[in-house]
Amino acid sequence: MSSEPALAATASERALLEVTGLSVGFTRAGKVMKAVDDISFSVNAGETLGLVGESGSGKTTIGRALLRLLPSANTTSTGFIRYQDHEISALSPTDMRRMRRRLQMIFQDPLSSFNPRRKIEDIVAEGLVIQGQPRAERDARVKAALADVGFDLAAITGRRPHQFSGGQCQRIAIARALAVQPELIVCDEPVASLDVSVQAQVINLLQDIRETRHLALIFISHDLAVVKNVSDRVAVLYMGRIVEIGAGPAIYGRPAHPYTRTLLEAVPVVDASHKLRPDTQRTAMPSRTRPPSGCAFRGRCPRASQICTDVVPQLITMSAGQQVACHHPHDEPAPGMGV
Repeated sequence: MSSEPALAATASERALLEVTGLSVGFTRAGKVMKAVDDISFSVNAGETLGLVGESGSGKTTIGRALLRLLPSANTTSTGFIRYQDHEISALSPTDMRRMRRRLQMIFQDPLSSFNPRRKIEDIVAEGLVIQGQPRAERDARVKAALADVGFDLAAITGRRPHQFSGGQCQRIAIARALAVQPELIVCDEPVASLDVSVQAQVINLLQDIRETRHLALIFISHDLAVVKNVSDRVAVLYMGRIVEIGAGPAIYGRPAHPYTRTLLEAVPVVDASHKLRPDTQRTAMPSRTRPPSGCAFRGRCPRASQICTDVVPQLITMSAGQQVACHHPHDEPAPGMGV
């Protein structure tokens, strides 16, 4: 990333995490695909920010960029990721290892991040071992983290990942993140592979842990209904850009961007009369290697006009308080939401 701009705010005035102008591109077969395009947002201590959008919108890339988990080969990244007084991109590997005591990530498929041959207590302790925690403190933290997610260490000692259900494995993954006592956790589609009843259990668990440990969360999902139940603020992404961001009540009660309304309209409801009228054409997402000019959503939007072809929309503030990147935004309450 390029040299850091001057920041006037003091550390006490800044958010816990600040992302400014983040762009990430991948080179494949000689072609550059911009996965994230000029993203800016912040997260305060104890807050949950939801990142929502279709598959391919850049959500996971953002999460991985925050923890420097993107592959170095064929990847370009610009912009600034500041965690309190630290610019993430400027940290040495040793300093980044220390930073991961404060920043953790929970993955969609916990089994893929577990060593199947290791015992559960060793999996939860992995971060503590890397950080060189003494054995006695390590054991105490593992026991406390497992208790926080509803496990008795004595009852599961010696067991391995294949002996647990999907929901139990996700709780173990949460315990592994908690063991290092982080301040912020990136949750990358943590309930997408679980059935509805287990989803609710994991979401309630995350909310309880956030409150008791005063954690900040970035909750990544393609499902606006799931995001609503866990997030204070919501950022809606399309083709690597934030098209709408604001407090949950504004996003769900007065969605301004046609794409946000499209996502809400897709949420199942019992009473079909309470669904939003579809506000999009049923066309595929544009090519990431040959993105359209102007607004990337214009080919799917019935509100599109010539300005949408010519000019990339920038975020503006709406009457409900959220920001939206649209030349023709909605500025009226939505009818009954199915979320």
